[in-house]
Amino acid sequence: MRWAPGETAVLSFVRSDASVSQRHPLRVLADDGTELLGWLPAGTEIVGTRLADGRQIREAPLGQRFVLPRMRVRDRWRDCSTLRLIREDEWSSVWWFFDGSGSFLAWYVNLEIPLGRGRYGPRRIDGALDVVVEPGGRWSWKDEDEAAEAVRAGRLSGQQLAKLRAEGERLIDRAEAGTFPFDGTWTQFRPDPRWPVPQLPVELWAQDIA
Repeated sequence: MRWAPGETAVLSFVRSDASVSQRHPLRVLADDGTELLGWLPAGTEIVGTRLADGRQIREAPLGQRFVLPRMRVRDRWRDCSTLRLIREDEWSSVWWFFDGSGSFLAWYVNLEIPLGRGRYGPRRIDGALDVVVEPGGRWSWKDEDEAAEAVRAGRLSGQQLAKLRAEGERLIDRAEAGTFPFDGTWTQFRPDPRWPVPQLPVELWAQDIA
């Protein structure tokens, strides 16, 4: 599957049992079949996840976040817009974060398990562990405690977490060296103002939101 510039590809996050966790529609800038660059502006409607009692996931104590039942909900991508680079053979995607005025804020290395492409777009398992890289190359791990809890709850295996961490370390090396994708490429990106907000296909709403 490939998507032409201007089309919408859907990034689907699924769990290890193949159930859908979240779906993010991306306005495609480029795609060669193995590497997709897409845009998700703030305010875009997404399929999100909450606890079955309606709370946000992080409102629950850490030890309960990966064991309490969840539900999919209509939600919106808030606060910051993101440009995302997704490579099919890599256990990560790199996100460029921009504020409301369009100024670049930071890179976010979202560590993920790739599952190939489906009918609507890339499919991944979120690895819980992430890396934040600031302009200038300063970096920090994010959500190490959640990743460890995901392993304890059986959402990730220890082997998977080790591979995710190794992927994070590979990107950290690039950040420290100031090489792509942390070399300033796309930090001045501005979306075409004529682009409509990307939308999820109607059939996915029917499938995901009962």
